[in-house]
Amino acid sequence: MSQDLIDVQIDGKWHKFPKGTRMIEACRLAGVEVPHYCYHPKLSSPGNCRMCLVQMGMPPRPNPGETPVTDADGHLPISWMPRAVIACANTISPNMGIRTTGEVTESCRQGVMEFLLANHPLDCPICDQAGECSLQEFSVEHGKGESRFRDQKVKKPKNVQVGPRVRLDDERCIMCSRCIRFMDEIVDDPVLGFTDRGSHTTLAVHPGRDLSNNYSINTVDICPVGALTSNDFRFRMRAWFMKETDTIDTNCGTGSNITVSTRQGKIYRITPRRNNEVNSDWLPDSHRLNFHWIHSDKRLTDPMIKDRGKHRIASHQDAIITAVDKLRKFKPEEIAIIASGRMTNEELMMVRLLKQQIGVKDVDIIPRLGKPDGYLISADLNPNTHGAKSVLGLKDPGASLENIKKDIRSRKIKALIVFQEDLITGGLFKTVDLESLDFLVSTYPLANPTADLANVIFPAACWAEKNGTMINVTGRLQRLHQVIEAPGQTLKPWEIIRDLIQAFGGKTGFYSSMDIFSQITREVPDFAGLKWSDVGPQGIPLLKTGITIPLLEREKQRIKEGKIVG
Repeated sequence: MSQDLIDVQIDGKWHKFPKGTRMIEACRLAGVEVPHYCYHPKLSSPGNCRMCLVQMGMPPRPNPGETPVTDADGHLPISWMPRAVIACANTISPNMGIRTTGEVTESCRQGVMEFLLANHPLDCPICDQAGECSLQEFSVEHGKGESRFRDQKVKKPKNVQVGPRVRLDDERCIMCSRCIRFMDEIVDDPVLGFTDRGSHTTLAVHPGRDLSNNYSINTVDICPVGALTSNDFRFRMRAWFMKETDTIDTNCGTGSNITVSTRQGKIYRITPRRNNEVNSDWLPDSHRLNFHWIHSDKRLTDPMIKDRGKHRIASHQDAIITAVDKLRKFKPEEIAIIASGRMTNEELMMVRLLKQQIGVKDVDIIPRLGKPDGYLISADLNPNTHGAKSVLGLKDPGASLENIKKDIRSRKIKALIVFQEDLITGGLFKTVDLESLDFLVSTYPLANPTADLANVIFPAACWAEKNGTMINVTGRLQRLHQVIEAPGQTLKPWEIIRDLIQAFGGKTGFYSSMDIFSQITREVPDFAGLKWSDVGPQGIPLLKTGITIPLLEREKQRIKEGKIVG
């Protein structure tokens, strides 16, 4: 269905936009920045800050019997209003004019900025938001460069713990109300509000409540100043020192898009990245904070071989040779492989090739099911279950696990290869089951009970240390990007499996995830015709799963009702 487009003049140039477009969005689409604080496309527009003031003009009403005169392009002359209007809450009209520069607009912005800075502390050098602060940026672009305020600044609460993960420095708050609207409109937990009046207005948590919602740190992301800060990141690293890498979250099947901030091989912060088909602008706290284990002392950094009941450090080559020499002694039907729904499609493809090389029949993954939260957290806690179904050909992931356990107990299966899973901690296997095996090979990033029982251990890269693709619960194919280097002798899982295949006498010729992806497109029908470059920053729809993401469905409804831009 074609959209109803109308003509709007912005800074002297005519553009066409859909009817109902907000003025601030029309300017953005035209490539013109309108400074703002309270406005956010995913939230309602209260018009709090007044920073988005622009001059508006409309065609003058013709006198009775007078015919309007148009220019050569059919546009009516514009009569400009002597006062500015807010661009965030007003929509465009046919033949409207908008000026984002000029005496009226610029003087209004300077006045608004002067009021915002009147009581604001001059602590940019020690503020956590420095380098990412909209107030700092717009004060340079639209401020006067000096202050006429000579009185004592109003003192407000500082360093207040408003929740287990968020801290408030209210003296920096410019009362944009973004945090209040987010908690109310997005996660249905209206615990924040303003109290007192005038220059003494402060942000507060409702009595008897705290900001403990699992999405609370999103308020830090959308705070345009340094009023709200994350306890986890506060005073840990300056924004301009960090390298930012776009990738995806692997804590559940939603596959939220994220940006990971690092310095010198260490992760300091994870923030949500906008993808209107996956996670909008948001991310659960539990997902964004689940990265500290990557730098823990529990990381496996060297291959190990069990000798006389004790593990000794070995080279990667020795571990490969030992594993293959032992596995060759078993018949194919005496070996089983347990892979992981946390592995990329490329790693799963290597598992498939290893299965073919050895002739193994029993291959499965560990299913992880949890309770969905009705927003972004999926019931499927594996990030790539659909990839395992597609690449490994599993109709019902986890269906073969009971048979594998029975065959281990009956000694039909004597050797087990476990990729990227801890079978014991997950509760699916008992220690006695794995102890009954003649040979156990394990790959995992961390030391764990399964690795303790393994005859050969390979340290394997975690999600932040590798590239690849995954399919989320809605069937969207997305890219996982390497963020940091893996420690010690740690290799990517696909490299370990490749070396196992080659030691078994197979040939792969794979030197990157892209090489394996090309193999997938040739062998897996769901991927036919795809190229690595087709999977852009926002991913591409690949499968129809019938699953939707609740938060996105609510957002679509709010857009339809005209409550937000989206």
